[in-house]
Amino acid sequence: MERRRLLALSSLGLVGACGLEPGGRSRRTVTAWLMKDSASQGFLRRFTRAFERDHPDLRLDVRIQQWTGIGQKVQAALNADSGDGPDVIEVGNTQVPQYVEGDRLLDLTLESSLRWGGEGWLPGLREPGQLLSHQYGIPWYAANRVVVYRKDLFAQAGVKAVPRTREQWLDTSEKLNSRGNQGIYLAGQDWYTLAGFIWDEGGELADDGDGEGWRGTLDTPAALRGMDFYRQLQALGDGPADADEEHPPQAGVFAKGKVAQMVAVPGLARTVVQQNPSLKGQLGFFPVPGPTAARPGAVFTGGSDLVIPNNTRERDGAVAVVGALTGARWDTDLARTMNYVPNKKTLAGDVAGEEGLAAMAAGAAQGRATPSTPQWGAVEADNPIKAYMTKVLTGADPATEARQASRRITDILNRLG
Repeated sequence: MERRRLLALSSLGLVGACGLEPGGRSRRTVTAWLMKDSASQGFLRRFTRAFERDHPDLRLDVRIQQWTGIGQKVQAALNADSGDGPDVIEVGNTQVPQYVEGDRLLDLTLESSLRWGGEGWLPGLREPGQLLSHQYGIPWYAANRVVVYRKDLFAQAGVKAVPRTREQWLDTSEKLNSRGNQGIYLAGQDWYTLAGFIWDEGGELADDGDGEGWRGTLDTPAALRGMDFYRQLQALGDGPADADEEHPPQAGVFAKGKVAQMVAVPGLARTVVQQNPSLKGQLGFFPVPGPTAARPGAVFTGGSDLVIPNNTRERDGAVAVVGALTGARWDTDLARTMNYVPNKKTLAGDVAGEEGLAAMAAGAAQGRATPSTPQWGAVEADNPIKAYMTKVLTGADPATEARQASRRITDILNRLG
């Protein structure tokens, strides 16, 4: 799952000391399922103490879940009649559509618009949490790709400033692609990076705009322009045409010392330095360039939303937990603690002191998510986009291959729809 791969860098029960308020009255328990490694134990302890202090009638029980098998577990909790399951659940931002089906999530549109300032949330988190303009998933935190680069190789090539446009990026990468170095390492099937280029051109991976069901749209002129830019950039290195960025892991390739740039989350730089300590202090970051210098390029936004099951018995308590976790105070605290992007563009300045995080936050303002349909997971499982990319990069006609891939995407979505 991309969200887990993008953000990955025992069950833990954080509960109050007792179930009674100081006056002897019972306290109501709100149970939250949060995912492993999304937040540190220290953050969860700080939040739990503060939340229970501010809500003396509530007790917060945080239960950490594993990503493996979580889909089935969440589906079972949402379908249960007992109401004994979790009151708040963290889900990957692109998972929300599959859980909305069947009226199983609480509609939080009113809270979002009147209390939580939902209009300011990052679109890559906000939009997947919506259905027919109703907000079910509340953005918590984000992460996205940036360009990780070698400062020393830039200097050796006479490159004095990082590129801010696509054309500058191509020129820079070409200069760097010399002296035995790869200007950029870009695997041939890195389709999330391709998606950003397609979005920048005004295209989509799939579309339901005609109201007659979802259809693949890799064959539109805009999407083809995005693929053409990918082809030009990918040629300025030796990334394999028939594999993605995990085969082999691009951090290991970068660590060998002959790559000037890669597209990755900033946290991958730590892995590079662990494998090659001589690169410590030599790595820098900048947002993926866009068509013009006016703004960074579009990027896929991974991250998490918080949802509330409709079968909760603690609606008000659950709403209070979601509101607190996603509010400015604790959302910024989490971003600083875990090197995430906060859920609002207006909070980006609060994490501007760290180069990689600042680059990620700048890109997140142009963040997008995969098509908002419960069936998109089946497309990723079969992934005709990867096969399409390999064929184009090895000389096949882009328009012909794009039509075939688009038909395959359409078939998958309609077959399962």
